[in-house]
Amino acid sequence: MANQFRRKKLKNINNTGFTNNSNVEGGRLTNKDGSINVQKTGRPFWERISMFHTLLRMPWWKFLLSIFAVYFVINLVFATLYVVIGVHNLTGIAGHADDLLNGFEQAFFFSAQTLTTVGYGHISPLGLAANVVASIESFVGILSFALVTGLLYGRFARPQAFMMFSDNVLVAPHKGKRALMVRLATYKNNHITDVEAIATMAMHMREADGRQVTRFFRLELEITKIASMALSWTLVHLIDEKSPLFGMGHDEIMDADIEILYNMKGFDDHFSNIVQQRTSYTVSEMVYGAKFLPMFHKSDDGNTTVLELDKINLHERVDVPEPVDIDELIKS
Repeated sequence: MANQFRRKKLKNINNTGFTNNSNVEGGRLTNKDGSINVQKTGRPFWERISMFHTLLRMPWWKFLLSIFAVYFVINLVFATLYVVIGVHNLTGIAGHADDLLNGFEQAFFFSAQTLTTVGYGHISPLGLAANVVASIESFVGILSFALVTGLLYGRFARPQAFMMFSDNVLVAPHKGKRALMVRLATYKNNHITDVEAIATMAMHMREADGRQVTRFFRLELEITKIASMALSWTLVHLIDEKSPLFGMGHDEIMDADIEILYNMKGFDDHFSNIVQQRTSYTVSEMVYGAKFLPMFHKSDDGNTTVLELDKINLHERVDVPEPVDIDELIKS
């Protein structure tokens, strides 16, 4: 009860963009990849989705598969049109023109040559209808490849932070007390400067009147900004009198319905642009009583620092100080 009373006295954040009403929330607020866990309804699907943003953010294998699928469907449509018009209007058809399967196959590959403006010359359109369809397909091909080229450039040129976070948030001993610790590092050969970090905790709790609410608290970090993200960075929130977790023991923390959100922002020298990344942790991703082990060391020749990215999650179990008894503290 003393902990709940003290947390009500802490400054509650209301500008996070999320609601304080826990009854309308579903699952975590932010996914591990930083995307917001919100599903929008009430408008038609094509009004709720941006194909440009979707194609820029999807994995490469999905992007290439999508482009190939569109390419295949376009050729399928135009091949069907050529068959409907009559493959006899395409000069140079090999084999029997009356064979529907053979005609469709050659019309499909003629469509692919026309769409890409390759034009081997083996088959050519004959008559007004076939030439009109071929002209429209050439126009569609020019527009399509211009769009694909723009998307490819956009995927390569889109500023990204390329930050990786540890899989777990740790409750570790620090300065004779306990602290929340998360480790992160950049995993590409980019260089980020003026890196800033903000940590926020969402705590779902029940009020005295029985209402389920969400309180947001800013978690003060020991260091909120560094000049250069050259190596790894461990974000440390000391669980002291200013922390909403102050006085909560192991069982109380692990049974609490909380989510910790981290927002990172910095300047990338390669992109010459601001980049940002975010993630979140729930109690199921918390390790109580552990500390991170070093993930970088001096090279064998002594001239380079080696950052071992595969050790970003490496930690060991340790004992942590027992929390202060708030009730006893109040009495004293």
